[in-house]
Amino acid sequence: MTYQRRAYDDQSTTQEMHDDCSAAGSALRLPARPSRAELVAELAVRPAPSLHYADRRETTKPVITVTAAAQRLAVVFDRD
Repeated sequence: MTYQRRAYDDQSTTQEMHDDCSAAGSALRLPARPSRAELVAELAVRPAPSLHYADRRETTKPVITVTAAAQRLAVVFDRD
């Protein structure tokens, strides 16, 4: 079939979709997004990243711990 399910019906306006998103955001209690002017002001005072090799920062990989329960499940599921 060529039918594609859409999130909104064809009659929804852009304003209705925006209002729906705003209502969902307030119901989820999402933090307020800063305005574009606030983002630009924050980026304007941030120093530029260094291009020198000596100034590089080492990033470590996250440590993943495997619990005993996860190991037991892996053994059970690995038995094919």
